[in-house]
Amino acid sequence: MARPRKKEQLENLAEVIKEAAWRQIGESGASSLSLRGIARELGITAPAIYNYFPDRDALVTALISDAYASFGDRQIDAMNSIPGPGRELDRMRATGLAYRAWALDHPHRYMLIFGNPVPGYVPPMQELMPVMMRSISALTGVIGELYALGMIDPQGIPLPQVANSQGCCDTMAGGGSDKLTALSIALLIWSRVHGLVSLEITGKLPAFANDGAALYEFELDAIARQFIRVPQAAPDPAP
Repeated sequence: MARPRKKEQLENLAEVIKEAAWRQIGESGASSLSLRGIARELGITAPAIYNYFPDRDALVTALISDAYASFGDRQIDAMNSIPGPGRELDRMRATGLAYRAWALDHPHRYMLIFGNPVPGYVPPMQELMPVMMRSISALTGVIGELYALGMIDPQGIPLPQVANSQGCCDTMAGGGSDKLTALSIALLIWSRVHGLVSLEITGKLPAFANDGAALYEFELDAIARQFIRVPQAAPDPAP
């Protein structure tokens, strides 16, 4: 009886390869990602990796896809943890806090999808777009709730340029201007929280920010004040 090959001795080798890739990125940076280096670490041959990932770019795409999926899951779970009407602002805040928490838990994953380019890698946008859009679906969802309740004034908010989006907004365009407005606000909010999170995980927060959490929560409050209109209670009728 033939001896099992090394790849058959490793359970779920594709996942093992990806975990080794994350370790390599954590130790040496995304630019140093090497299939041969992963093979050496795992004690397998390079062709064994090619059975799962035909080249480095295929592995990078799988890593990015997994990162976006995990990122989206964290935010969706946070949003869903606060059910019921009247708690839309709480859901938006929980989604924002989950964004930062995931980034701090997985800084190398966050920087791979948003910051650290891999030399020569061109992301296949058609393949990645669904998981990218899902990663902001919690935010667009709660913004959509607030919009439907009349708690967002769309006046003056720039809409995304669908024709130039490389697919980013195509899935929203069919829903009309309401969905595009929700997406636009979500992208504006993302750009602000992304800036703070990126500075924090790279150790570059401004000198006055001794507490990243406090600064981040201040920004969430500022975002809510800018975009959200809290309905005023009707005055009691005159006696």
